Amino acid sequence: MKKIFVLTGEPSGDKLASEVIKELKKSKKDIEYLSVGGQHLNSIGIKSIYDQKDITYIAFTDILLNIFKIKGKINETVKKILDFNPDILFSVDSPDFTLRVSKIIKLNKPNIKTIHFIAPKVWAWREGRVKKMKSYLDHILLLFDFEKKFFDKEKLKNTFVGHPILDNTNNEKIEINELLKGKIISIFPGSRLSELNSHVPILIEFIKKMNKKKNNYNYIFHATENSKDYLLKILKKNKLENVDIISNEKIKIATIKNSIFAIVKSGTVSLEVCKYGIPSIIIYKMNFLNFLIAKSFLKIKFANMINIINNKEVIPELLQQECNSNEIYKTVNYLLKTPKLINEQLKQVNKTIKELRSTTSSRNEASNVLLSYLR
Repeated sequence: MKKIFVLTGEPSGDKLASEVIKELKKSKKDIEYLSVGGQHLNSIGIKSIYDQKDITYIAFTDILLNIFKIKGKINETVKKILDFNPDILFSVDSPDFTLRVSKIIKLNKPNIKTIHFIAPKVWAWREGRVKKMKSYLDHILLLFDFEKKFFDKEKLKNTFVGHPILDNTNNEKIEINELLKGKIISIFPGSRLSELNSHVPILIEFIKKMNKKKNNYNYIFHATENSKDYLLKILKKNKLENVDIISNEKIKIATIKNSIFAIVKSGTVSLEVCKYGIPSIIIYKMNFLNFLIAKSFLKIKFANMINIINNKEVIPELLQQECNSNEIYKTVNYLLKTPKLINEQLKQVNKTIKELRSTTSSRNEASNVLLSYLR
């Protein structure tokens, strides 16, 4: 029986990996799996060797502060993978963790095929990483077609698979009329504790400002299972009656579709909002040291992928100092009162989304690559 070890480092990678493996299981059922994963991989019967939360860290300073713990987890993970002896090590995102593991595995057992999903953003910083990556990766799967040239240049085998979040999935209708009352503004504060600590207090103040206008808006925070309790505690403390929290994936999608607007932390989730044609703004705030480090490395002008691809601010970005309740309040109100700007945003977003999709689906393209290494 063939074996695949699925290696993820955070909830978003766990979700992406699960979609690919679900597709692979349709073509080949006789595969044994083991993982470092979360609730999504667990839901399709793939055991994790430890709780994914143990290695979910954000940004440069957190990695530095937890360097010995991370190193210990890397060594533990390597040992488990070598004991499992898979045909494929399928790593997904979280390169600071997953690629370190892949590198050690390749040194110890070159026969294990190493396939990585979601290429590090070499077009944004440290393009020279590709030369090192080709020494321990057999294949890399790309979200965006424009990334190919960076890996072709170094002759690292690659495949453009498209972004899974843009796949046409989940057409199931859900009756949630009782839940979705009034005009909904969806809020995505992030899933990591550092993101929640930065964004949630600002967003609560924004909602309070909006409520003073007595407009008929309901605000729904989109949470992971891990962040739900944190948000519940804060919302209970602030006694906001027109605010709710959703963590169920199917209800989250139905909520997005029924929203009139979204406030989204910079990251993958912004593409999902774009996919459903919902106007939005992007927010993000990190501690000052992390910001200075990131600013010194990054070669790009924007944080959001739609803006990066178009080389202009299609979706407004409120980052760092501009990520405050007053700026969010002013920007959201202005856009809601200016349908022409919203229509222009959606028109450009829809055009860009079409260009980002693969010919079939990302999960199908990625599973086909995995399958080709199992023959």
